[in-house]
Amino acid sequence: MIYTFIIHIYSLIIELIAPFHRKARMMRLGQWKTNSTLREKIDRNARYIWFHASSLGEFEQGRPLMEKIKQRHPEYKILLTFFSPSGYEVRKNYSGADVICYLPFDTPYRVKKFLNLSNPAIAIFIKYEFWGNYLKELKKRGIPVYVVSAIFRPEQLFFKWYGYSYRKLLHLFTQLFVQDKNSMELLSHFGIKNVTVTGDTRFDRVLDVFHLSHPIEIVENFLKENRKENDIVVVAGSSWPQDEEILLDYINTHPNIKLIIAPHEIHREHLMYIQSRLSRPAIRLSEIATNSISKKDCLIIDGFGLLSSIYRYADITYVGGGFGAGVHNTLEAAVYGLPVIFGPNYYKFKEIKELIAIGGGFPINNSTSFSETMDTLVNDKGKRLAAGEKAGIFVKNNAGATEKILDIIFRNCAGI
Repeated sequence: MIYTFIIHIYSLIIELIAPFHRKARMMRLGQWKTNSTLREKIDRNARYIWFHASSLGEFEQGRPLMEKIKQRHPEYKILLTFFSPSGYEVRKNYSGADVICYLPFDTPYRVKKFLNLSNPAIAIFIKYEFWGNYLKELKKRGIPVYVVSAIFRPEQLFFKWYGYSYRKLLHLFTQLFVQDKNSMELLSHFGIKNVTVTGDTRFDRVLDVFHLSHPIEIVENFLKENRKENDIVVVAGSSWPQDEEILLDYINTHPNIKLIIAPHEIHREHLMYIQSRLSRPAIRLSEIATNSISKKDCLIIDGFGLLSSIYRYADITYVGGGFGAGVHNTLEAAVYGLPVIFGPNYYKFKEIKELIAIGGGFPINNSTSFSETMDTLVNDKGKRLAAGEKAGIFVKNNAGATEKILDIIFRNCAGI
């Protein structure tokens, strides 16, 4: 009851601020369209597997599963829902799903309406999605429901002395597919046994991207025109101002480094900020068609969708976010066999801690530690190559979660 009341309050808050807040407005407008989308697009004669991703990162974790199902089980269609506009707006035209929409708020009436219209045969939630009323109604209807690539830590609400009612939700899953043994042991300690360790599907995703990645002619021309024999190429991905303050100060004083930077936000003010911090000649990707790339030391990527392929051109990579909410996807860089540097906020990310432990990842806390790490990797080619090799092997050795998960799901759900 308290949980549902909180969801109602949250829904009301979103509605009240929607006229003044762009993301809240997009969410409410999107949710208002969900029922009509389902009425229009759901094939009542088909069987659907419903995937729910909160946002873009969770979508990427679910993507290998969706694409393998499409290849191997054409008898099923895919329904994909998002909670956040940052996921839906980027992937609303994703060709791997048959129906894509926002997920309505987790209130009993909305839940029943959504499930009546979508009627999924199987439900798969990704990583941190634990919606109580959806889980209860799925259980009531006998619909198998799974969470994939989940990871659990003692400080989470489930395991607090006051978290019993929330912890009960975990028993509603048909199976919890977790990333590591620590998660399984923690759950087992609290009597939750419907758990299988399968790893993280992100490893499969970055390997898929790696195999599908393609040369980018503009970037190759930039390096061909400007890179000298002993220059080092640094690719910085998903950077924020806190990252850029440290990174750009170093780049300004090291003429033997060529920088390719793909900031997390590419609005005009942020791009101007980056250029104002650079004392070396730079050019934006969008300017290359009408400007010479000769005698430029820095290339600013002011477009989306290229970063995962651009990492291939690096000698050293930097992944942003570690001075804010958390480090972005380090695996996208590591898969190319490259050392990865990042900021201090990485403790919630199992794969980053393991990358550090094997010598492929390098955390930094400030400009001093960044300079020390960069100096070592720039000046010691042997160490740089060894670190990169360890990073690449790490990604390959941790792949395979997708196959394990699908094998269990379809073994359990035979005949559905």
